[in-house]
Amino acid sequence: MNLLVTGGCGFIGCNFIRHILRAHEDWKVLNLDKFTYAGRLENTRDFADNPRYKFVKGDICDKRLVHKIMEDFDPDAVVHFAAESHVDRSISDPTPFLESNVRGTCVLLDATLENEVDKFIQISTDEVYGSIKSGSFKETDRLEPNSPYSASKAAAEMFARAYFVTYGLPVVITRSSNNYGPYQFPEKIIPLFITNLVRGLKVPVYGTGLNVRDWLYVEDNCEAIDLVLQKGKPGEIYNIGGGEERTNLELTKMLLKYLGKSEDHIEFVEDRKGHDFRYSLDCTKINKELGWKPKTSLEKGLKLTVDWYLKNEWWWKPLITT
Repeated sequence: MNLLVTGGCGFIGCNFIRHILRAHEDWKVLNLDKFTYAGRLENTRDFADNPRYKFVKGDICDKRLVHKIMEDFDPDAVVHFAAESHVDRSISDPTPFLESNVRGTCVLLDATLENEVDKFIQISTDEVYGSIKSGSFKETDRLEPNSPYSASKAAAEMFARAYFVTYGLPVVITRSSNNYGPYQFPEKIIPLFITNLVRGLKVPVYGTGLNVRDWLYVEDNCEAIDLVLQKGKPGEIYNIGGGEERTNLELTKMLLKYLGKSEDHIEFVEDRKGHDFRYSLDCTKINKELGWKPKTSLEKGLKLTVDWYLKNEWWWKPLITT
């Protein structure tokens, strides 16, 4: 299979390519990435010389480039990770999120349709559902995004669905819960807190710290997306959750314990604007239809993640500005 991956120098994208090259010895991957601040060539260093891997620097909003790549590489499938993804940044300036997450997705959908690609995987997020006090969201539930980031991802989904209904483009959508693991840019809560604690700094916890998130180890997500790519039905949506809900304060205390730090390192800060209280996914569909379940407990995944950041200061130290 020829696989076009967008945003493969980012956190989930690089882990997905790493998984694919390891799991499928006859698959070829072309990675299209424009190098935003969170997309780094260092993320692909261990597989950059693999003969089944090719990298092209470029923007998914560049129609000419995207169409040329489609024509030259002739992909069997597109897995679309490329996106602006940090909620705080979207609150400060929504415009780049509209450009990359919506317009860029439309460019890719057009090129995929024109070149008759067999499958298009739209990578989305549980945040498109909004917040839920009790129970868990199913794929058929209404979307109520509450941040500019989640609104842009919901809009991208709607365009992907429209291309399936209107043009018959074989689109499949995945919505995953909060990912964590190696190579995650240290602005997100887990790598931020790890790198702060390693340097003896406090960790900023929003509000009361009681907001709840479901945590999914990135390798488990990559395996789920691989399965959806191979067996997912066009037009369908699949929730991918870790089944590991914790308050932000509980998560913080777990990290403090792993790094041998006291709770004196916790600093409560002003809450995020429009901060969703709780995300929760019902993953019955992907379990029953495709046979997927997460393999990695939060305890194990956090230990693996902490160990990775401790062993790879060369990767994250150049990214630290404070």
